[in-house]
Amino acid sequence: MSSLEARAADLQTVARETVRTRRPSTFTVVRWELRKLVSQKRSYLGTGLAALFPLIFVIAENLRSNPDHGGNPFIRAITESGLAAPVVVLLWASTFLLPLTVSLVAGDIVAAEDGNGTLKTILTRSVDRGQVLAAKAITALIYMVLVVLTMIVVGTAAGVASWGFHQVVTFSGTTVSAPRGLLLIAAAYAFYLIPLAAVASIGVLLSTTTKNSAAAVVGTLAFTLLLALVTLIPGLEFLHPYLLTTQFQAWQGLLATPTDWSPILHSLWVCALYAVPALIAAHLVFLRRDVAGG
Repeated sequence: MSSLEARAADLQTVARETVRTRRPSTFTVVRWELRKLVSQKRSYLGTGLAALFPLIFVIAENLRSNPDHGGNPFIRAITESGLAAPVVVLLWASTFLLPLTVSLVAGDIVAAEDGNGTLKTILTRSVDRGQVLAAKAITALIYMVLVVLTMIVVGTAAGVASWGFHQVVTFSGTTVSAPRGLLLIAAAYAFYLIPLAAVASIGVLLSTTTKNSAAAVVGTLAFTLLLALVTLIPGLEFLHPYLLTTQFQAWQGLLATPTDWSPILHSLWVCALYAVPALIAAHLVFLRRDVAGG
């Protein structure tokens, strides 16, 4: 190798090291994405729905003169302990409302950049593509946690304000103290984040592949609704344990005494079957994204 070629090789090495040194960390990219999220109106729509739904439920229950609470122990005990309120709210919101709020952001997280024409600018910076997609996925998950946290805090506060902080009956029919009940409810909400994360992962995939926010949001919701409809078709009962929508109720095992770990453990690997391939596919598509074409 001539001295000129060696010098050129040294310069290329220095250039690569400079880019690597100047490249922001994934944490920094996440901070950028969170700032974008704060500036978007649809972010507040999701958290607003998560806060409004428990309030509407508690107000409606206070206004009912002859409530028919059916066979669910938490619904029957709704006026006996305020801790029953967040459980009933999760029962009703877990199938559609919470997946909707998460889809609004996850389905928009990449596609919005295409719509605004800013993705080309982002990908031509000294930021690794994997970093960008990872930061967007992490941001969607952070938003998901915020929405669920909003719902449990508002639901618990409204329920306790209306009916007090008393002992509560579990799905097994046994009574637990108020502090233990609150801990179990927090654990149930935390576990619900797992199937909800699978929904967010599908939203990120569709947002990456469709390049259209509306298509990605609607597609994510349509997918979850399709799985819900499968449960209504006779002869397909064998598929029920493997549907993502079935996992939306797995958290109920944490509110049984003793804890029913069977649906919990089953749900972990079923949700992984939906989330992991979706994120891998999104990553592969994003790595091959045509920068010149946006």
